[in-house]
Amino acid sequence: MDEKELMKLSAGELTDLGVCPTCFNRKHNGAIFGDNSDKLLYEDKDIECFFVGNPRAPGHMCISTMEHYHDMSQAPDYINEKIIRFAKQFMIILKAVYQCERVYLCTMCDGLNNHYHIQLIPRYSYEKRGSRNFTKERHGYVYDGDKYNKVKSLISKYASDNKIL
Repeated sequence: MDEKELMKLSAGELTDLGVCPTCFNRKHNGAIFGDNSDKLLYEDKDIECFFVGNPRAPGHMCISTMEHYHDMSQAPDYINEKIIRFAKQFMIILKAVYQCERVYLCTMCDGLNNHYHIQLIPRYSYEKRGSRNFTKERHGYVYDGDKYNKVKSLISKYASDNKIL
């Protein structure tokens, strides 16, 4: 199948063919997931952090590696350490900005050739505790400029204050 035909497929179909949709998306300037400028919170040479396009809850976000790794076990320790530091800071920020009660961290890099990423899924006080929060129904992303700008500003300050490149 050539590149043109691959661009017609969904992310799941690409994964089933052994093509990483994240890497394919980057190579083709957003051909799979579209423009994410209203979701991108932070990016550097190692990671990108963004709100999920089909979130399980308001504030649901993802931290992904820039280079392709199948999962955490393949990534260098400095990348995993960076992801954990950012995840911790984002949990603090999401609780403050979104007023959620908890933020769950999960990773599930499934499929033949998926891309290592973690997800941060907020749980609100009106929701039950427990693992069902990882499988809540997904909804369309709703851009909230005030919250987006606040989260982006706080994580940028964190990166700057800690001299993260």
